[in-house]
Amino acid sequence: MFALIDLEKSFSITLKCDPENAVVLRETYEAVKPAYHMDKKHWNDILINGSIQDECLIKLIDHSYDLVKDKLTRKERTCIESGQQD
Repeated sequence: MFALIDLEKSFSITLKCDPENAVVLRETYEAVKPAYHMDKKHWNDILINGSIQDECLIKLIDHSYDLVKDKLTRKERTCIESGQQD
């Protein structure tokens, strides 16, 4: 899992992030907070309210995906990349 989306209450997305960058994002954007019910060192809740540009959000989503993908085994990555399921 690399992202959680809340479409009902706050329209936010929870993304994984390297710890140093997570702190910088929280200090830079009011819409970025430590993730609720997640490891706050590695996860951010990002309120989708227009205060963060779409290009930045896309980069943050890609970063989260890459962090999770890099922790997978070679077999798991190969399955994802080929579209196969075990």
